[in-house]
Amino acid sequence: MSSSGPWAGEIVDRLVGRDADLARISGFFAHSGSGRSLLLSGDPGVGKTALLQAVERSAAANGARVLRIAGVQFEADLSYAALNQAFLPLRDTVQTLDELHRQALSAALGFGAGPPPERLVVCNAALEVLRRAAEQQPVLVIVDDLPWVDRASAAVFGFVSRRLSGTGISFLAALRTGTDSFFESGGLPCYELPPLDAESATHLVKTRFPFLPHRVQQRVLTTAQGNPLALLEIPRALGDHSPAAVEGLPAVLPLGQRLQSLFVSRVRQLPEKTQDMLLLAALNGGGDVGVLCAAAREMGGHADLENLIPAERDHLVRVDHASHRLVFRHPLIQSAVVEATTSSRRRSAHHALARVLDRQLESRAWHLGQATLDPDDHVSELLEEAARRILNRGDAVAAIAALTRAAELSPHDADRARRLAEAAYIGAEATGALHSASELLEDARQADPERAGSLYAAAVTVHLLLSGDGDVTTAHRLLVGAIEQDSRGYDANSAELVDAMHLLLLLCIYGAREDFWSPFHELLARLRPEPPALLSVLGQLYSDPARTEQATLRQLGQICDAAVRETDPAQIVRIGTGAVYTDRLPLLREASRRILRQGREGGPARRHLGVLFHLALDAYYSGRWQEAVELADEGLALCESSGYSFFSWYFYYSKGLATASSGDVDTAHALADHMTDWASPRGLQAIVQYSDHVRALAHVSAGDFEEAFRCAESISPAGRLAQYAQAAVWVFFDLVEAAMSTGRHSEAASHVQAVLASNVENLSPRLALLAAGARAVATEDDATAEQLFQQVLSGADTGEWPFDRARIQLARGERLRRAGSVTACTGPLEAALGAFRRLDSRPWAERAARELRAAGASVPGPAEGSRAEGFLTELTPREYEIAELAARGLTNKQIAEKFFISHRTVGAHLYQIYPKLGITSRGALRDALSARQHRPAQYRAGNGGG
Repeated sequence: MSSSGPWAGEIVDRLVGRDADLARISGFFAHSGSGRSLLLSGDPGVGKTALLQAVERSAAANGARVLRIAGVQFEADLSYAALNQAFLPLRDTVQTLDELHRQALSAALGFGAGPPPERLVVCNAALEVLRRAAEQQPVLVIVDDLPWVDRASAAVFGFVSRRLSGTGISFLAALRTGTDSFFESGGLPCYELPPLDAESATHLVKTRFPFLPHRVQQRVLTTAQGNPLALLEIPRALGDHSPAAVEGLPAVLPLGQRLQSLFVSRVRQLPEKTQDMLLLAALNGGGDVGVLCAAAREMGGHADLENLIPAERDHLVRVDHASHRLVFRHPLIQSAVVEATTSSRRRSAHHALARVLDRQLESRAWHLGQATLDPDDHVSELLEEAARRILNRGDAVAAIAALTRAAELSPHDADRARRLAEAAYIGAEATGALHSASELLEDARQADPERAGSLYAAAVTVHLLLSGDGDVTTAHRLLVGAIEQDSRGYDANSAELVDAMHLLLLLCIYGAREDFWSPFHELLARLRPEPPALLSVLGQLYSDPARTEQATLRQLGQICDAAVRETDPAQIVRIGTGAVYTDRLPLLREASRRILRQGREGGPARRHLGVLFHLALDAYYSGRWQEAVELADEGLALCESSGYSFFSWYFYYSKGLATASSGDVDTAHALADHMTDWASPRGLQAIVQYSDHVRALAHVSAGDFEEAFRCAESISPAGRLAQYAQAAVWVFFDLVEAAMSTGRHSEAASHVQAVLASNVENLSPRLALLAAGARAVATEDDATAEQLFQQVLSGADTGEWPFDRARIQLARGERLRRAGSVTACTGPLEAALGAFRRLDSRPWAERAARELRAAGASVPGPAEGSRAEGFLTELTPREYEIAELAARGLTNKQIAEKFFISHRTVGAHLYQIYPKLGITSRGALRDALSARQHRPAQYRAGNGGG
């Protein structure tokens, strides 16, 4: 054990048979100030809580500040309930934060009023509070019964527990083996607490029950199998220790149920006033004794802590006088207290707590919801309002629970159906819980058949159709009809109507048909007082991107600029949709990464998927192809786990682009086939076009220009940029290059004219680069073509789009070589070769190398020049970034956090980097990198993933 710090010294009140376990835990935390996290797992009754208490006493005795939290089964749907327990003692420290973080954390904890806080801000605020507290003394956060911690608190604890390195904060949490929780435990060290060994178990029984007959003792030991709680409780339950009682024990004891039943019988033997106090504590998560006393008065009892004495004597609870909170000795006791009472008494306790917690809207609404038996307008309205707040914090599951209870208490069928439909919509649109959404929708229809055409009901049906075998035509017709029949009168301030219009917009995008878009524009024009700006911009942009008006682009630019201040995840994803075809995704990186972090910490899966797609596309077009593949793989895994199979095509597409560009054409074609096979039967024409984009790029990569032309022209014929085919503005350069390579010069020229006649060049600098490059490629006269190439490549900095620029450099070099300008072609071909090698685009690099050899020039390779020059032709941009950070001394975990990838992925990158640099260890990285004096432009800050 360390000789200093909060973990020094002996464990207070040693536990029987746990010296080795305590030594392990103490040793893990022994490094004072280092900041570490540990999970403690084990079976019910194995002694996790007792061990936590021993660690708590030891840490407190050695100068640490201990924040103790217990997950509560009956508060699992209350957002930030557990976090409130932890931070009540730190309320003064919360007030020292800056305004943004103070308001967010205060609103989350119920310390003050304010708008619903963004979860990431709450996480950072919580971490900062703990850091400030740790400046005064070491801090130990202990969380017992982790699976019952509410979703919002679990996300904060998960965030904090992974960011303690270098702080004076430690985190220790306990959970039952094999139980699920909202806490993301992946990557954190875990210690499985074993049962007591035979010697310790025998010692415990003999010490606590010295007069137990030997035969009974042996039966207890055999039955308990080293479980400490069973060893203590079974002898008490046997009472007279008669042979009949002993023989009545089952051969294998189902500890959880059996022990709880033992506790139930003990609770029922307590005085009624004691039972009431325990019931209030169980329903309110233990909690402040002041709240319990006030609630006891509301129940008609006496606010006297002496009522707890019988429970304390029976070792069921204890009062922590330091925190003024009641603590149950074991979570099973908490459940037993509730089971031991009548439903009428439980409702009375909920009513009492609701009256005491009248300033805490969500807690009050939840308690009233549990207390109310008959339909009640007021309670259902409170629950609906609480659901709105919960949803704004990103806890969709808890919001569904609140809305469902609100529906159950709604006196009117229309309100019940409306609330059930909205709960179903949240389930389908935010969480991916399509099966339960379908059941909720059916309940809504039974409650009020006339609500079957409501917008939320229609939206749920659309999600079910798209994720099942339904087609987009049916979904479109259903949603248009629901909007036309809606009673809101096209009120643009109706969130339900605006959500439905955004969903209709997606159907129009996916369908890529005029008969889809016409109703959308008609409905959009009816919105009063005017359509929402973003909805209007997206409608114009996606129905005909090639001819988007300048005013629309200016408005979109303003919306994207304001995204840095946007906190609504749904709105950020929608803005990202507008940024896709205008190449403004880099402007949304930080906002998207905020949602990405929230998603990884338990936020709504639908928003997580949306930003994953946008970040993957951004990574691809910025030349960070490995990152694009990693994000796509994460998206595919999330689609499978969340139930959002519909959105898998997002990630087939982005991964297809990356693999096609790098030369893995077999994978690219397989991904494209997946898209087509799934989308075609459903009438999702746009997705079929996106799959043809992947195929066209893969064919160009493989040098098959005939097939590339066919795929590109299937999206939009040569000489046209089709109105509803969004992919046409991304594939025109491939079409022109393929046309010229297959002798279709007139088709290439007509397509360039169509591009120049459109507004494509104003959509983004990248598309302007490609439009100018396509014009040069299609120009018949070599001298004129060279002038055009020089103009496009010497203009504004286009390094932000390395692959597109390199393709134009390659086209220029090829043109010069064919024209006989052998000396002039070398420069652009070498530039293209270097760019393709940095991107790890093998077939394109080979194509540039062949052209250099055909021109009689030498091909620079890894063996030429310095070692640094050699590796720069091998390392990808992502590998360079990782190598540089590792050389600075950052750990794999720290590098992973910068790039939003796992530490295992970082290790895999380093495994590939070492042989490329000709080194064998991390320590040699600095020397290998320092051999190069100037960092290439492609690796400038901002182009990386961090």
